[in-house]
Amino acid sequence: MSTAATGHKPPAASGAQFSACGVALAPAVFTPAWYAELELAYGRFGDTTRPTLRRHQGPLRVQKHLYGDGSEVCQHIIVHPPGGIAGGDRLVINANLGPGAWAQLTSPGAAKWYRGATPASQQLRLRVAAGATLEWLPQETIVFAGAQVELSTTVELEGDARLLLWDMVALGRPACGERFDQGSFQSRLAIRRDGQLLWHERQRIEGDDALLDSPIGLGGCPVFATLLITGEVEAQVLEFCRQVPQADNLRGDLSQLPGLLLARCLAHEALHARAWLVELWRLLRPALLGRPAVPPRIWST
Repeated sequence: MSTAATGHKPPAASGAQFSACGVALAPAVFTPAWYAELELAYGRFGDTTRPTLRRHQGPLRVQKHLYGDGSEVCQHIIVHPPGGIAGGDRLVINANLGPGAWAQLTSPGAAKWYRGATPASQQLRLRVAAGATLEWLPQETIVFAGAQVELSTTVELEGDARLLLWDMVALGRPACGERFDQGSFQSRLAIRRDGQLLWHERQRIEGDDALLDSPIGLGGCPVFATLLITGEVEAQVLEFCRQVPQADNLRGDLSQLPGLLLARCLAHEALHARAWLVELWRLLRPALLGRPAVPPRIWST
């Protein structure tokens, strides 16, 4: 069984020589950290969106493309076989949508970022051509106490390209009472349309940071989530979104900005934040993207 399938990393070694069939091979150098890269591209062919590029290096890939929402929407599930990200790991994901294409990208489960002595990172670069639509809908990110996480997301939109993106982060493991009392979490998000900055934000939270409990920070909620969708929604739909039921320990609301709708929430459990975002997605997808909300089957497994 491969190391990628088991989630175990090869032992660190340097200068070791191996042979096969009596032929000496060059010295191999192993590192306990993973570097993984995934490059995807999509094109529109008639009424169908198809992958035009699928290249990976290291333990990061997509499963077979699906059409559970019709041929116009190509669904891909991004898989990281080791099952978690440890110190020193680097993930790079690039997705490029051609004119008129529609891709929906999600994940099979939560991304777990483990305690580590060195930073681990993920760099996400998304480019969406005119007439194309991208839905970036990963499941939650769980940041273990002691993890050092650096996330960077850059989105380039062209012309009338459309984007629906969400992100859910749990600091520590609330379900088992683990507080984020060590480590660091940093994230950066930039969205541009035709080179003009549409949205930019940065976050930095240290273990036991005062922001974790401050009323101007997370207010004691270890889970925070964001949904962004391009376009401007009608007032009635916005009111429907604000009436979506919220769990007792969740606080969320929406803001309509020029060309962009923003939803945020704070919660004590990732499950509640996710349920709230999914209900918003059910309302906003048909209103702003013109297509009924059909949840990917993987969300129910």
